Amino acid sequence: MASSPFPPRGLARRCQIWQRPFALALMGIALSGCSFDLGSLMPEKDKPQEAPKAAAATESAVSPGIVTEAQTHTAKAQALAKSGDAAAALDEFNRAVALDPYNAQALYGRALIYQGNNQHDFAVADFSAASGLNPQKAEPLLGRANSYLALGKVKEAAADLDEASEADPHNAQVWTARGQVYERLGDRAKAAMSYNRAVALRPRDDTARSGLARVGG
Repeated sequence: MASSPFPPRGLARRCQIWQRPFALALMGIALSGCSFDLGSLMPEKDKPQEAPKAAAATESAVSPGIVTEAQTHTAKAQALAKSGDAAAALDEFNRAVALDPYNAQALYGRALIYQGNNQHDFAVADFSAASGLNPQKAEPLLGRANSYLALGKVKEAAADLDEASEADPHNAQVWTARGQVYERLGDRAKAAMSYNRAVALRPRDDTARSGLARVGG
């Protein structure tokens, strides 16, 4: 995540508390081959979600064969990302999206690569597209929240994590991230509630437990 303009010493240490666990958790996803269930991010082809008019015409021209080819590139990209070859993975994700712009798996995977490269504006765009295709999924919202934080858009990150916690209330990672964001915003009550939910779901979550101790929940 982007460095914070805090002065050194005490405030800098507090910034590290806020940023480091959240950044490492999500940055590791791109390098480990997307630990989230990308298979769950398949778009509902028959019901595109508020797609732009220009894109709608593109979708109508995507044949089943092209969709299958795009999925093949996506699978190859995921394997490359898992092996640590982010550059080659990005090329394959690009091919998949070029063939099928409604391939939510490819959009999400490419967003993680962009995020790992600190190209957060591109990451936000792809996370947004993936979320639009799968509005009930927490993973693209969680990813976008991390990029928003890197861009200094803390309130936007909080809004995404609010939505993600409603979409998947049993996702401990979402609650931990939400606790960190609200701690950063100075809302100790929401931070404590979020950390409590995270610990209830994942008792050994040291990040959430440490956060809970800080905010006194």
